[in-house]
Amino acid sequence: MKIQKIMFYIYILESTKNKNLYIGYTNNLRKRIREHNQGLNKSTKPYIPWKLIYYEACLNKEDAERRENYLKTSQGQRLTKRRLKEYFYNYNN
Repeated sequence: MKIQKIMFYIYILESTKNKNLYIGYTNNLRKRIREHNQGLNKSTKPYIPWKLIYYEACLNKEDAERRENYLKTSQGQRLTKRRLKEYFYNYNN
């Protein structure tokens, strides 16, 4: 059995500027967050700085892409709000 060393991460960032959420995936989470905060992503640059509030790991790139796309749907966004209920409740009160 071959062990795969590369993990793929689905992540959720929150803008500390306006509380917008951004969902993405990568195989290098630390580097990707750094890129977002350096303004290297056109869609997230106006909302810098970002903080990581959630991530999941997958062994397969296609699974990570599918999960990212799901979390971007309205149903996925509701799931995210339920999954992070305490974070959003405690943070906003």
